[in-house]
Amino acid sequence: MATRSSASSDQQSFMADTQPHPPIDPTNFDLIVIGTGLPESIIAAAASTAGKSVLHLDPNSNYGSHYSSLTLNDLISFLNTQSPNPNLNINQQHLVTESSDNTIAIDLVTRGIYSGVEICCYDQSVEKESRKFSLDLAGPRVLFCADLCVEMLLKSSGNQYVEFKNVDASYVCDGNGELMNVPDSKSAVFKDKTLKYSEKNQLNSFFKLVQGHLEGVKSGASGGDDGKVISEEDLERPFGAFLEKMKLPPKIKSIILYAIAMVDYDQDAGETCKDVLKTRDGIDRLALYHSSVGRFPNALGALIYPIYGQGELPQAFCRRAAVKGCLYVLRMPVISVLLEKDSGNYKGVKLVSGQEITSNKLVMDPSFTITSSYSEALQDVSKVFNVGTVTGKLARGICITKSPLKPDTSSCLVIYPPRSLYPDQATSIRVLQLGSNLAVCPSGMFVFYISVLCDDAVEGKKSLHAAIDSLFSVGTSGTTDTSSSDQTTEVKPTLLWSALYIQDIIEGVMGPVVMTPTPDGNLNYNDLLHATSKLFRNMYPDDEFFPETSNTDTSDQLEDDSEAGIDS
Repeated sequence: MATRSSASSDQQSFMADTQPHPPIDPTNFDLIVIGTGLPESIIAAAASTAGKSVLHLDPNSNYGSHYSSLTLNDLISFLNTQSPNPNLNINQQHLVTESSDNTIAIDLVTRGIYSGVEICCYDQSVEKESRKFSLDLAGPRVLFCADLCVEMLLKSSGNQYVEFKNVDASYVCDGNGELMNVPDSKSAVFKDKTLKYSEKNQLNSFFKLVQGHLEGVKSGASGGDDGKVISEEDLERPFGAFLEKMKLPPKIKSIILYAIAMVDYDQDAGETCKDVLKTRDGIDRLALYHSSVGRFPNALGALIYPIYGQGELPQAFCRRAAVKGCLYVLRMPVISVLLEKDSGNYKGVKLVSGQEITSNKLVMDPSFTITSSYSEALQDVSKVFNVGTVTGKLARGICITKSPLKPDTSSCLVIYPPRSLYPDQATSIRVLQLGSNLAVCPSGMFVFYISVLCDDAVEGKKSLHAAIDSLFSVGTSGTTDTSSSDQTTEVKPTLLWSALYIQDIIEGVMGPVVMTPTPDGNLNYNDLLHATSKLFRNMYPDDEFFPETSNTDTSDQLEDDSEAGIDS
């Protein structure tokens, strides 16, 4: 059984704890990676596996960067220090300096990707337990049992360093504000007490249609063959329109679109919908969901969550990188990037210690950037630095209570489809409840993660507050929950503490200096991992991204007691 540990306990020289700024030896590497977020950690592990010499640096004292799981006080500190700095331009006049006869140093600055941070404490006992929390900066997140992250953990052998538990249940909010169970299999449909007999038949008939299509495609049948395979015309049709063609009622349609296919935007908004899901993609999402249900004996549903938090995932890849020879140094800020004076090509980095380290390639956390002040010194640095731009925003919330949403349910996912909480709610709001059995909070407390895509902070905060008002009652200091298992009526959990913030979405950028992406708004990591593998393949087109090994058998099972040792 896997146990919790940090990457610093590996065989490699993790020097961050020995002295403030130790000298690094050697001083030349194939690759330098700045930041230990999930994309950076995967690239470091893949490059190390491919035989590259890798130096992995992080100015923080913990692993994970924007994918960290932090104590309550550390979370507050991180959000505040990573927020926009109004004094950013004060020292920009000296950002370009000559480091040596042939080298120019361009100073790095940190751009804040979090804003609108609001921390509210209604019960002081929560803050006293700060160190017993392991709070995800990028929640809510889960893994599907058959998704790309699980496969990558198996393929890289990172599964040896992380364990999971099953997410107990999923709910979707109906038009009346009530939470309905999400039936994710044929047996679950028949056991569901909220669906009418006719609705159960319709849902099972649709699941049967999808299964028949997938089997037909696998056997090589073409669209329309005996009705077994969905036609090409329907596959290109909007998924919402296809569900209407199948004459599915609004309740069933909502379950499929927003709680199984995990669509963000209102698919009934017509031409104003920002992201219309095609039937082809919708079928693929249903296939992922259903192939995840029951894949592991002790995870009966589709979703699992890592014990100790999502921050365990980048640590798992860091440990694999370390085993393959990657050198790690925490608490080591990089103050500038070195360019060759004549050509402007990337050469290396300068550390806060003053030491200069050279490498062939550089990968950087998206919160690091440079200013436009370099343009006078070099005419075409854009061929080296192509800093990612903000493409969207996410509103995130973390809430702490002393009781769950449903009795005897330690962990669950709740989906609020568009317009289910208020008329102009444009996107789905996702909520993940976790209990102490996942080692993310003290016994007797529960953590809730909320997220929603938004155009601006006002819209995002409105969505967060709507979800909070629907889920919780706001307590005062010393208030305790009145809900208990012997009560016949459900009482809303009392809110003890909350943190709300807006996160910028920045896509990864390829170039001589590679910028990794920020966490996106998805529930799982599939899109993020596709982007990360693409960056690696562009960097090293002749190297395989985690080559197959003999010990990665995808039939590996979860450990007993629903602990997800995806062990090989």
